[in-house]
Amino acid sequence: MLDVGSMERGRSRYDDSRPGDADAGRRRSESHSPSDEDRSRRRRDDGSKQGYEDGGYVRRGRDDGDRHSRRSAAERDRDEAERQDNREGYGSRNADKGDDQNKANGQDDREDSGSDKDDDEDNKRARKKRRPLVIGIAAVVLLLLAGGGLYYWLSTRGKISTDDAYTDGNIVNVAPQVAGQVIALDVTDNQFVRRGDPLFRIDPRQFKFSREQAQGQLDASNAQVANQKLGVEIARKNFPAALQLAQANLDSAKANLALQQANYDRQRSLPKLATTQQDVDTTAANYQQAKAQVEQAQARLVQAMPVQQNIGQSEQQVDQLKGQAEQARAQVEQADLNIEWSTVRAPQDGWVTKRNVNAGDYLTAGQQVMSLVTTDVWVTANYKETELDGMRPGQRVKITIDAYPDLDLQGHVDSIQRGSGSKFSAFPAENATGNFIKIVQRVPVKIVIDSGLKKDEPLPLGVSVVPTVMLK
Repeated sequence: MLDVGSMERGRSRYDDSRPGDADAGRRRSESHSPSDEDRSRRRRDDGSKQGYEDGGYVRRGRDDGDRHSRRSAAERDRDEAERQDNREGYGSRNADKGDDQNKANGQDDREDSGSDKDDDEDNKRARKKRRPLVIGIAAVVLLLLAGGGLYYWLSTRGKISTDDAYTDGNIVNVAPQVAGQVIALDVTDNQFVRRGDPLFRIDPRQFKFSREQAQGQLDASNAQVANQKLGVEIARKNFPAALQLAQANLDSAKANLALQQANYDRQRSLPKLATTQQDVDTTAANYQQAKAQVEQAQARLVQAMPVQQNIGQSEQQVDQLKGQAEQARAQVEQADLNIEWSTVRAPQDGWVTKRNVNAGDYLTAGQQVMSLVTTDVWVTANYKETELDGMRPGQRVKITIDAYPDLDLQGHVDSIQRGSGSKFSAFPAENATGNFIKIVQRVPVKIVIDSGLKKDEPLPLGVSVVPTVMLK
């Protein structure tokens, strides 16, 4: 149902807009403006409110423009007729209508204030009903926070963990020891190999040719050594015999000298008539010749006297030839080793990684072509220097791996590096130069994994790890 008082107020305000009564309308609007603003503010704050009238619900809180828009066309015509009938008596009627409107507005204000009081009481009762629930929820939240803080303190007491950790291990770089062309590749990427398994093969023909050449040189050297050994045996017999021969020749020369000297002396002692000058000259020549033969025999004796030295010289020649034979034998062994090195084998057990060689590539000695990750895996954790207090080798460590969250690894502290990471960096800090800013350093700690690893789950090097050291 429409509110009659609201309709009267709307008609009065509509009549106030007539030109002849501008002053009266302005006075009425000024006298009622505060209540209208309050009602508009309450309607904006509280929304649309409902009141009771004629046993039914009437929607209230709408502005005067809405009421005016709901008036029928007949009412607007009637108002227009009244304005045209008698403008002289309009002032008094308008005053009466203003009084009626003031009464209606006062009644509306009382109704609005009463409705606002009811709403406030309802809100207070609702807040009283919700207050225990809010207090209970706040108490539960506080208990949860306190329990969470207590659990965190108990679970982290005596434990030191860090997320600056990763898996580490031994990496063996594989490189050929001889140069040549790769003729076969026996492994693939990420393949597990045992120690001694072939990785790839280099063409061995050049090394086989070198071996044959070295073998020929070795055979020739061995023959020379054998020949020289026979010479040593001969020398051991010839040089003593030569000494004896020289001694005999000296004795013979001395005997001949004595004979020639006797003949020469006899010829000189004879009278001139008993001998001839020719016989004297002949005996003199023979005497001088015998003396020369004695000197020559003495020289040969001196030459034949170093028997052991001459034998040793022959033996030294044997040793020299033996050295040449050994050199040839080394060349043969080097050729055999090159042939063996032409097949590159795994130096340790591990997985093939970073392979950059294929069949047909030409490789030089020492050229890195692949790497082997060994089965030895540990954890390198970079703890802050302020976290090392109480950390000792042998303490139990719980390890969590980001790649395998369900993997439960147990280990122990193996050792603590004797130096921070920055100390062993390529460009260590020079704290004695420039302005100094203290930065917390990190020290690598080696943690050995004791249990929990699975063979079917590979553990790559360098993956993130969160180790927790049990200090107590």
